[in-house]
Amino acid sequence: MSTATASEAEIQLFVSTTRAFLDREMSIEHIRDLNKNDRGFDKAWWRRGAELGWTSLLVPEDLGGGCVTGDPVTDAARIAEQFGRSVAPGPLIPISAVATALAEASNSAAHHTLLASLIEGSAIAACAVDEPGRAFGTSPTTTATRSTDGYCITGVKDRVEAAQHCDVFLISAVCEGALRQFVVASGAPGVSIERIPTVDFVKDYGRVRFDNVEVVAESVVGGPDETAQLMARQTLVAQVLQCAEMVGALDSVFTMTVAWARDRHSFGRPLASYQALKHRFADLKTQLEACRAIAARAARDVSARAENAALTVSAAKAYIGEYSVAIMQDCIQLHGGIGVTWEHDLHLFLRRIEVNRALFGTTEEHQENVFALSEKLGKAK
Repeated sequence: MSTATASEAEIQLFVSTTRAFLDREMSIEHIRDLNKNDRGFDKAWWRRGAELGWTSLLVPEDLGGGCVTGDPVTDAARIAEQFGRSVAPGPLIPISAVATALAEASNSAAHHTLLASLIEGSAIAACAVDEPGRAFGTSPTTTATRSTDGYCITGVKDRVEAAQHCDVFLISAVCEGALRQFVVASGAPGVSIERIPTVDFVKDYGRVRFDNVEVVAESVVGGPDETAQLMARQTLVAQVLQCAEMVGALDSVFTMTVAWARDRHSFGRPLASYQALKHRFADLKTQLEACRAIAARAARDVSARAENAALTVSAAKAYIGEYSVAIMQDCIQLHGGIGVTWEHDLHLFLRRIEVNRALFGTTEEHQENVFALSEKLGKAK
């Protein structure tokens, strides 16, 4: 795919191809079947998705990637929105974050083989940043000490998406007083993975322990002076994709609720014909489109590396995190009693939204971050 600007028709073709693929391969019935049989995504299915360009969008052309419109983060967000619309499984967010880090590191050539494998879908990777009992964004307690042939890593990482499917982890650790990142193979001696419960129907998470894990010197990603910037960049990418995924889920829920109100009759009239409910739907649509707008703005700012990108992303996470719950609860209420049953599909979307609200910074943490970043940018001016 080219990084040249695409026409609206080309963008629609790109998005509709993914939508058709997910509708065909990841119907709600199939999602329920995956959950019933305690299965996440299938790696062969993920490779087919990679062929549609999911994994290459955030990687420059000279490294084997390329986007559709010249705005890579927005293109990736378009795909994430379709994932939310279908509550599809698959490591889209973690792989996008890892690919961003590997592609933008000063030593990206050292990780060319891994990056190529991620793009073709033959390898799975995830960022291992969170640690047990610690808020997102705090300095890691995981350590890396120099050894004869490289580094020795010790620590525990928590809430790692697709941990049991991963071939490699991109972990953060403190080495000689500096923040660094390392690529660690999941099968390396000393690495153990424990599955942890999650409310999401098909996404799984794990706790990964590194017990004196030896890695070669070439496993380091970037230099000590660029690690913080690389981590900030991959975090913004992950948060933008989370926002887009929540918007997709909300869009499906709203569409489902409108269809229900049109089909359901009370006193001989469709529920949607009552003025009080029309006003309620108008409010919900306004909130949904506001969520879509702020998610799109965050994607554009991150893609453009705008000075206020972190502020915009935190604002999006805070706003969508708050209003997604309100929209979901209203839609459930409008469905009546059936909306709270296991058999109805609404809770699948609520589960995805709640997980995304909690990871890469909670709604409340991002509300505080908006205030802090606003003050910081204000003083800078």
